[in-house]
Amino acid sequence: MSALCAPAAAANWLEKTIYLWGPKFDSKLPACDDNWAIETIRHRFSTKEGRFWNSDLSIQSIEKVQEVALRPWADGTIPRRFCSGRALISDGIWRTVRYSIVEDGGMIGASWGVNWCVVGLDRNWSNSPACKAAAP
Repeated sequence: MSALCAPAAAANWLEKTIYLWGPKFDSKLPACDDNWAIETIRHRFSTKEGRFWNSDLSIQSIEKVQEVALRPWADGTIPRRFCSGRALISDGIWRTVRYSIVEDGGMIGASWGVNWCVVGLDRNWSNSPACKAAAP
């Protein structure tokens, strides 16, 4: 019984399943320059380029990272931290990268998630035009 009373990091399993009380977000998001977020973007970019576009492009580094907005929408919405920076791509070109860190946005809502877009390499136009849909 004490397990049900223990504090959760964000929404607990009961809130996400049958009772539908709604999640209680704590808005504790990693910073824009957190190594976890940067490495996640770098890894997923390389995977996407190789698997779907038959390309060996990769992100060499991400610099000049800055926060654009934190929770820019109404209260009660999923907390997001919007960020941007410069990414050095393996072709030698610096490109803007826009991304957001989302509370409970990871696999089955168990951790943070990151949504990202590299300007000029949004080949499936999921954030078109020029990755503006990845911004607040």
